[in-house]
Amino acid sequence: MKFAASLPSLSLRGAALALSLAAGVAAGAALIDDDPAPVRGGQGMGQPANWGSADQATPRPAAPHRGDIPWFQDLVDRAPAGSVLKPPAGTYAGPVVIDKPLTIDGGNGVVIDGGGKGTVLVMEGGESTLRDIRLTNSGASHDSDDACLNLRKHNNTVERVTIDNCLFGIDLKLANGNVVRDNRISSKPFDLGTRGDALRLWYSSNNRIEGNQIVDSRDMVAWYSNDNLYLNNVGRRSRYSIHFMFAARNIVEGNRFYDNAVGVYVMYSGGGAIRNNVFSHATGATGMAIGFKEASDVVVEGNEIIYCGTGITSDISPFEPGSTLVIRNNRIAFNVIGIRFVSDREGHVIEGNSFEGNMSHVAVDGAAGAMSNRWRGNYWDDYQGFDRNRDNVGDRAHEHYAYADQIWMEFPAARFFRNSPVLESLDFLERLAPFSTPTLILRDEAPIFNKPAGAKS
Repeated sequence: MKFAASLPSLSLRGAALALSLAAGVAAGAALIDDDPAPVRGGQGMGQPANWGSADQATPRPAAPHRGDIPWFQDLVDRAPAGSVLKPPAGTYAGPVVIDKPLTIDGGNGVVIDGGGKGTVLVMEGGESTLRDIRLTNSGASHDSDDACLNLRKHNNTVERVTIDNCLFGIDLKLANGNVVRDNRISSKPFDLGTRGDALRLWYSSNNRIEGNQIVDSRDMVAWYSNDNLYLNNVGRRSRYSIHFMFAARNIVEGNRFYDNAVGVYVMYSGGGAIRNNVFSHATGATGMAIGFKEASDVVVEGNEIIYCGTGITSDISPFEPGSTLVIRNNRIAFNVIGIRFVSDREGHVIEGNSFEGNMSHVAVDGAAGAMSNRWRGNYWDDYQGFDRNRDNVGDRAHEHYAYADQIWMEFPAARFFRNSPVLESLDFLERLAPFSTPTLILRDEAPIFNKPAGAKS
């Protein structure tokens, strides 16, 4: 931070340190664990479902010894490969292993109950379909990844399946070319961190995840999984709506994510796009709509990002030399921070966005600027200028400076006091008669003058 030569920096830094110390006592922040629990090998289907090595077949399940309801495995065993199984309405006992191509249609009102042990159903035959059925009551062990449905092979379709009271929802492992659509998934009623993931992809590529409703779960995650499509899903009251790790070229489009801690988080991944989604109320100590950690060559376009703690966070991104992160034509409105940069790292292209009603449109940790990036053609609701020739481009560049905001950018604990009367007064005095040199955060050479069509007032 640079200060005017005529005055020492002690006053501003002293205020910052005092605020930081007080904030450390007044506010604690619960951090989100970026790394989900590691995959561990399971036991036999008689207890938890197998989640072992890739070449290990799931053991044949043992009879559940539940004389009150029939065992669904008996129906599966009698059905010829490639046939359509339409069981009579009713509740059946799990666990179940489908080890041949088969279509199971539960449209008559079929429920498979796991009895509170292990995984309810495993599809490892490939080329199969599961539709219009309810899977419920798995075990509750994270060690064996107890789930409603394990998908272990390729080219399956899972549609209109209701999954509830299961630790994990749908687990895909080394499973490519599957369609998972129009399902309703929720976890067991545990605390957020101890629920299972609603939908997990592990070394699984070219899958289509479409039209699912995921409520009160933990995460949707994709590890080492490339070229998947996430289309028109709805996620509510979970932790990560989607969490990518070492996953390339995935497309997230047309989804709606509400009341989750984090919308989409991209870690150590490259390529792909996040476009035409709605992110709303990603709040809390670490709440953000979209986050990047050492990610490269992702396009963020056409999204509505509203009422979040942070709209977009970029941490050591773009990571690969010569790569970019394109943030284009998004509405970023009514967030605490619109875009947050962990450092002034070049390679961002920020153009055509609408910044409205954010407490801070842009912030850079350490009170640095973001001048290494391209800013052009954005709408800023705090733009101070005119459009004399009425070409909808401001006559002067939009410049965003940090005055007293430098305090909480340099000392994050002081964020607790932002917009307090003290900091507001200090910011007013800084703008009126600066006693420190403000930091230039960004310069948009061609700011849009009128609010874009469709943007709400």
